[in-house]
Amino acid sequence: MIRAYRGALPRLGQNVYIDEQSCVIGDVELGDDASVWPMAVIRGDVNFIRIGARSNVQDGAVLHVTHDGPLLPGGMGLIVGDDVTIGHQAILHGCTVGNRCLIGMGAKVLDRAVIEDDVFLAAGALVGPGKRLESGWLYRGSPAVQARRLTEQELSNLAYSAAHYVRVKNNYLQG
Repeated sequence: MIRAYRGALPRLGQNVYIDEQSCVIGDVELGDDASVWPMAVIRGDVNFIRIGARSNVQDGAVLHVTHDGPLLPGGMGLIVGDDVTIGHQAILHGCTVGNRCLIGMGAKVLDRAVIEDDVFLAAGALVGPGKRLESGWLYRGSPAVQARRLTEQELSNLAYSAAHYVRVKNNYLQG
């Protein structure tokens, strides 16, 4: 489940949970209390992946990067902030996700896209290459568009979701 690629071995913070049916490869860093759930793939082979503290990568999610080449000089790594929930079967590819975001089930975020802090990306949404999602909004659709401002309750739920997964992963670590 944890594998090196060309000498780069994933680096784990404290109290990280990685399910034995997931796969974490290469130049990947997982912050303290992060969790990776069954069938998730985090493949930092041709560029880096950084996942912040208390973030969770749910079942079947795929996180990957873009190599340095003529189509994208320098390539594009993947950065996920703190307290982020990445929903089941979401795909993040060479993008940046801020803190306290929720990436809905089956959502796709493509190269060079930037999701600012405190964003809720609805299930099934598609964020195209280079698009920027503004803090404090719900985005939905394919392509993703601003739907409405998040309420104070919804903003607090973003942090709650991450904290909930920390509690669940702690249960798994304790057996």
